Amino acid sequence: MLRKVTIAGMTMDPSSNTPIIILKSEEDDQAVPIWIGLLEATSIASALQNIQFDRPMTHDLFKNFLDSIDMGVSRIEVCDLKDNTFYAKIYFDSKERSFSMDARPSDAIAIALRFKAPIYLDDKVIEKSKLTEGISEMVDESEEGKKWAEYLEKLSPNDFGKYKV
Repeated sequence: MLRKVTIAGMTMDPSSNTPIIILKSEEDDQAVPIWIGLLEATSIASALQNIQFDRPMTHDLFKNFLDSIDMGVSRIEVCDLKDNTFYAKIYFDSKERSFSMDARPSDAIAIALRFKAPIYLDDKVIEKSKLTEGISEMVDESEEGKKWAEYLEKLSPNDFGKYKV
């Protein structure tokens, strides 16, 4: 089953300085964090904040191209999680045809925001992401490291607010 989701927030992973986007179900409190690249995070944040640049960024250029051929994006789906890699599909449509393409979730989300297209998350992604939540390895054995590990273990998706990147 697909769940419609919103972007609940963006934050940075303090251990790796990697941006994280948090998708949250509109129906309940199910949330899934997805680690993304810095350039994609910048593209997503600029779309969320309606920031316009003098020259088009890659996702803006792609939208401009699709607009020029009268092609739209009807929705995107974050559809799978395999070996800690998230998968997504972008659904394109025009008067003549409809099709979908495989994409990284970060690119799919950046494009969906530009088309104001809904974002969906497959239930199996939620289930698979729960399986990896409890698996962790503490690298820093110092007292400070133990305090951070304890703090991180107690975090829930509700602890993430709306963060600007």
